[in-house]
Amino acid sequence: MNMNVNGKVDLSHEEIKRYSRHLLIPEVGLEGQRKLKEARVLVVGTGGLGSPVALYLAAAGIGHIGLVDYDVVDFSNLQRQVIHGTARLGDLKVDSARDRLLDINPDIEVEVYNELFTSENALQIAEGYDLILDGTDNFPTRYLVNDVCVMLGIPNVYGSIFRFEGQVSVFDAKEGPCYRCLFPEPPPPGLVPSCAEGGVLGVLPGTIGTIQATEAIKVLLGIGTPLRGKLLLYNALDMSFDFVKLRKNPNCKVCGPNPEITELIDYEEFCGVPMHDHDEGSAGAQWDITAPELAAKLAHGDKIHLIDVREPHELQIAKLEGADLIPLGQLAGRMSELDTAEDIVLFCKGGTRSTRALELLLGAGFRKLKNLKGGINAWAEEVDPEMPVY
Repeated sequence: MNMNVNGKVDLSHEEIKRYSRHLLIPEVGLEGQRKLKEARVLVVGTGGLGSPVALYLAAAGIGHIGLVDYDVVDFSNLQRQVIHGTARLGDLKVDSARDRLLDINPDIEVEVYNELFTSENALQIAEGYDLILDGTDNFPTRYLVNDVCVMLGIPNVYGSIFRFEGQVSVFDAKEGPCYRCLFPEPPPPGLVPSCAEGGVLGVLPGTIGTIQATEAIKVLLGIGTPLRGKLLLYNALDMSFDFVKLRKNPNCKVCGPNPEITELIDYEEFCGVPMHDHDEGSAGAQWDITAPELAAKLAHGDKIHLIDVREPHELQIAKLEGADLIPLGQLAGRMSELDTAEDIVLFCKGGTRSTRALELLLGAGFRKLKNLKGGINAWAEEVDPEMPVY
């Protein structure tokens, strides 16, 4: 990084031309642009939120951007993860994202971490960064990002999305509450569906991610009023922005005066869910049945009660003939429609909801149960290629 005689970061003539619209803003100017060039920002997740976040940080001239992800580019990503393209299908997301960022701005440095962000590596990865932008999609990693930021004394620019709604805040324990102050405990496993289960409007992460990028730039420049102590709530359907005031919890287990959590914990155990939103589709070997196994039993004439626990509108995409639809949210109130003596196979899109349905029925005394491993998507891939995968 070039320095001038005063020990400050230099901007080349090309960079001055590139950032000229920034330099014309009094609140940014040359000194502000130098701050951005000196800044080091870690983006955890290069998916829906990480895409616009990273794109705009690179365009703005953040000098060093770190990207953490462990996944590859999939067709289902392209509806919202705009940093990736069709030509990069199957490539590592961090490689796809890095190449795109350097195409936008070759004057920056992009460091990639092709791995899960975990308790074992998080502090080592995050050390030396000025702030972290949380582009994750699961509760264990959100709590991990928060605790890392508190322990390193850096801000956590948080965002979350679901269907048509999003949230943004700047959790900075030095000057306000942290994520744990707002959510001391995670929700019960299965209560909040992931985007892989419930869906998300493709443009929504663009809205939330660009707000996150805006907040990060404000924090780095020390301008405006960042969302410290405030939670922004956005609803795309009625185009509303609401704000909730947040207070620091004096009894917070990680940022309070007498913290109980002084080192990183097992966040998957704490939240009861894995550090990803992939539809694993398995209830365990004892309870799973594969699509080919189910097809063979049905072809043999075995009497099986198929229960589809998806939502009604999903039937328009794909359905198994002969299955009864009982959405997961209605299952507890409709158990009287089922017979404990019959063989029941539960299925959904990928297996997550049907696994929860199986656990619910087990708790009610049902035992002759199976979960279609991988859900109806596995049936489409392994049994009926005429059926679409979604």
